Amino acid sequence: MKRFEDLSPSLRCIMTPGPVEVDPRVLRAMSYPVLGQFDPEFTDIMNETMGMLRELFATSNQWAFPVDGTSRSGIEAAMVSLISPGDRVLIPIYGRFGHLLHEIADRCGAEVHTIEKEWGTVFAQEEIIAEMRRVKPDVVAMVHGETSTGRLQPLEGIGQACREMDALLIVDAVATIGGVPVETDAWQLDAVIGGTQKCLSVPSGMAPVTYNKRAEDKIKSRKRVERGLRTADAGDEDIAVVRSNYFDLGMLQDYWSPLRLNHHTEMTSMLYALREGLRLVLEEGLEERFARHRLHERALVAGLKAMGLQLYGDPGCKMPMVTCVVIPEGVNGESVRSMLLDSFGIEIASSFGPLKGKIWRIGTMGFSCRGNNVLRVLGALEAALLRHGHPLPAGLGVQAALDIYEQV
Repeated sequence: MKRFEDLSPSLRCIMTPGPVEVDPRVLRAMSYPVLGQFDPEFTDIMNETMGMLRELFATSNQWAFPVDGTSRSGIEAAMVSLISPGDRVLIPIYGRFGHLLHEIADRCGAEVHTIEKEWGTVFAQEEIIAEMRRVKPDVVAMVHGETSTGRLQPLEGIGQACREMDALLIVDAVATIGGVPVETDAWQLDAVIGGTQKCLSVPSGMAPVTYNKRAEDKIKSRKRVERGLRTADAGDEDIAVVRSNYFDLGMLQDYWSPLRLNHHTEMTSMLYALREGLRLVLEEGLEERFARHRLHERALVAGLKAMGLQLYGDPGCKMPMVTCVVIPEGVNGESVRSMLLDSFGIEIASSFGPLKGKIWRIGTMGFSCRGNNVLRVLGALEAALLRHGHPLPAGLGVQAALDIYEQV
């Protein structure tokens, strides 16, 4: 007699800002046989993945590799490795995840300075640069795509200003990598963190990072070899050591270098997944993938507007992959979300903080970013709203989306 039932998760249409549906080819790759972490066949896969990441990040950086852990692990690795205690850190905040950067910088022992923008908007570059001139930071840390509000922060010009002021620029591109351009070299970004569970359509569990020579120089200045791996002449006792062992990029880069200096046991199956996800991104083509995200955003937005629903936030800085919808007056937003999940197998997201209970967030990311998913969520949302007593013009949402698709 079985003590536990066979595992059989429900099939879902996941239309949130992450996680999203995983491409079946990625799931297949995760089933492949496990190799040892120093097997030459496996280290070849590691090297190949680094090359793919350079293309994804649009960089010639030597260092582009995944940190094992969720997206937050990559953010923490970059910040704890690049922020020394006492460093002045400037963080422009326009949503929940800017506050996360503040939280991590505090824990690094930084002198944190913030500027805040009303949620639903972003900063003009000039505002950030003016604050940099005032604060004179050692590090600027900011979010590229803020999924809590569905806004996209322009980055052009910030990197150049950081170079002129000798500050490092750390960018959280977790939600944007693979969905919109992230031009690491052209925008002069010193360290960039991506995510797997959003536009790459890989399960959560790895955080791709890349950083340049400027960032590496600071990492090297704080580098310490782990005690059990040191030789007698290590001589690194007096440095301002990185306060994390697992998230120390100096140690991680030794693991990803030809040295293969042992740090942790690599997540074999997740690396297979990342490599396959990257292969699919590059096979589709970055420009084509960006265009696909814009197309399905247009169809979704057209459908929502045809239903008479109001979109949240400044449309001039909207993320193509996240659409925020104001919950209509008198409608129980959580009840609608529950009906979408229970009756239609569709998941959309609520939001956080000051937006909790006020908006829905619909993601069109990666493998989930498909026409049949957009049409399905529009039809189901219409039915759920009608069922909740909210009057709307029946049928127009799906028809408006179909009109967009017929123009292609």
